[in-house]
Amino acid sequence: MTKHKGRKWKKIIACLLAAVLLTAAAVTVWLGNLLIDMALCRPKESIWDNDAYASVEADVEASYVVNSETQRNIVAAYEKKEAWLTEVKLETVSLVSGDGYKLKANVYSGDTKQHRWALLLHGYGYTGKKEEMEYIGAEYAQRGYWVLAPDLRCHGESEGDFIGMGWTDRLDILQWIDYIVEQDSRAEIVLHGQSMGGAAALMTAGEELPDQVKAVISDCAYSSVWDIFATKLKDWYGIGPFPILYETNWIFQIRGGYSLQKASVLDQVAKSRVPILFIHGEADDFVPASMARELYEQAAGPKELLTVPGAGHGLSNYVDPDAYYDTVFAFLERI
Repeated sequence: MTKHKGRKWKKIIACLLAAVLLTAAAVTVWLGNLLIDMALCRPKESIWDNDAYASVEADVEASYVVNSETQRNIVAAYEKKEAWLTEVKLETVSLVSGDGYKLKANVYSGDTKQHRWALLLHGYGYTGKKEEMEYIGAEYAQRGYWVLAPDLRCHGESEGDFIGMGWTDRLDILQWIDYIVEQDSRAEIVLHGQSMGGAAALMTAGEELPDQVKAVISDCAYSSVWDIFATKLKDWYGIGPFPILYETNWIFQIRGGYSLQKASVLDQVAKSRVPILFIHGEADDFVPASMARELYEQAAGPKELLTVPGAGHGLSNYVDPDAYYDTVFAFLERI
């Protein structure tokens, strides 16, 4: 009788443990899919409506600008951009990605006597779109550059089922580079990206590039997709990558077609030979400035690093525009 009772309790405990494990697995799968839906599908304003992704137009109203000098710099950049847009010839062009998505870009005319092109890559989020880079485009245009600014997949007017985080975007960017070369075989191309766009530029730099690509400017890029997701899980929710991020990665390889662990900016810059300028705000509380230093150390080709004191995420060009643009264009003149 005692043996039967013992076996019965063992079966009950085994069933309870199995139920707990199945429930935990189901919850983890649900959380993984939720994370993918929130972070890797087309961004929605209702999800990402916070200061970290506020538009520059909102910045003009000083929602999180820290001082009046930065505020004046933002207003000046806005006015310069608007003046440029009243004068420049703008054309929207498109191409089809290797996996069948229609992608769009704006082309802004430059000095017809020059062959300099800036391929500008925007950041992540519901405000992430080609027009976001017009502030930087105005600076390149002042120096005679032609500007091509694409909507990265799943942003703006470009199609896509999942955000590339730079990884699938790198292949799209290679197509945009080919587009520029088709228009101007003598083109001298610089890739300049911010945040996710910076990561995309660096990931592209690790691929085989045509001779027309002369340099990469990376502003506040993360070191890898895995690292930035793990960092945000820790910062926002106080949890480590296990098990949720591992489960998310497994699910996303099925749903999205690429591995978050494989999407490493560090690995790509280690393969690159194109000159790279890394820029990062020292007060960046979204992508740590330490990631820029990691990337700089890993880069195999000619490289420079500029860190801007007091600058938050994506704000280096407003906090200290003189240091930012003087460094960018001096770097480009040297290569």
